[in-house]
Amino acid sequence: MKKLLKWLFGLAFLAVVAAGGVAGYGYHAFTKPGPLAADKAVFIPKGASLDAIAETLVKEGVIGDALIFKLGVRAYRKHGRLRAGEYSFPVRVSARGAMDVLIDGKPILHRVTVPEGWTTWQILAKIRETPTLSGEITRRPGEGALLPDTYLFVRDTSRDEIVRRMQAALRRTLDEAWDKRLPDLPLKSKREILTLASIIEKETGKPEERSRIAGVFVNRLRRDMKLETDPTVIYGLTNGKGPLGRRLLRRDLRNEHPYNTYVHKGLPPGPIASPGRASILAAVRPMTHKEIYFVADGTGGHVFARTFAEHKRNVAKWRRIRRELERKGER
Repeated sequence: MKKLLKWLFGLAFLAVVAAGGVAGYGYHAFTKPGPLAADKAVFIPKGASLDAIAETLVKEGVIGDALIFKLGVRAYRKHGRLRAGEYSFPVRVSARGAMDVLIDGKPILHRVTVPEGWTTWQILAKIRETPTLSGEITRRPGEGALLPDTYLFVRDTSRDEIVRRMQAALRRTLDEAWDKRLPDLPLKSKREILTLASIIEKETGKPEERSRIAGVFVNRLRRDMKLETDPTVIYGLTNGKGPLGRRLLRRDLRNEHPYNTYVHKGLPPGPIASPGRASILAAVRPMTHKEIYFVADGTGGHVFARTFAEHKRNVAKWRRIRRELERKGER
């Protein structure tokens, strides 16, 4: 009987030792450096199972053994905490380290940048061409309804979500600007503010000119003068789908389309582009002055005038500059 008890005790001891050896081996395999030779970004899709995650990590060369990864994750009871997304895994990361990245790591952020002055058509085209976004665009934002900015997102964010964020940003910006507007503006709605801001955006690329140009247009509106701004004519000819591709002609300025501010008084029917925050603020807080004319100066800026006679001299000077630039092949 004593011999039998010794034998059973010995067998139990060997089992414990063996189990400890297996556990020790498993821990070593789970924590030892992995095969990854350089930092690598790997995308884990939403809804991926533990098996699918392990297989993806093996396929991408992050870990060497899917079974060790799965057993280790389950041993630590972390399988319900692994998150989807795109993550950067460091060189030689262990299976345990890979698990930690998927639990505590920050997903890689991508970005889409929309320049000020783009039309809705141009913005939506860029969003469609951004490969790290997913899905079709089903939203139908109007012209000027998207705020130019840089938007950060994780891979596989829907295109509709980015459009929604751009719309929400525009609404917030416009609401804030509306509250800051001067009390005597000849602009009666947020849409009129947005429309004027879009014209300002297309007229100048110089930040210091925005408020001054806004003042010119406000002065014209107060005097019931036509705005006579080329960008509105171009928009009416192109519907915002890319550049005109040529210089405006005299017949273009006589075209009866609703956006032709050489024909119709007041603001056009709506925005002609997506203005940035600075142009929106310029529209609600224009510079106070008596200027009602401006023309290009050949340097990317403009010269301003109070009288038509002064403006005619400025236009003649600009035409000489333009001819000289054309002669040199610079324009």
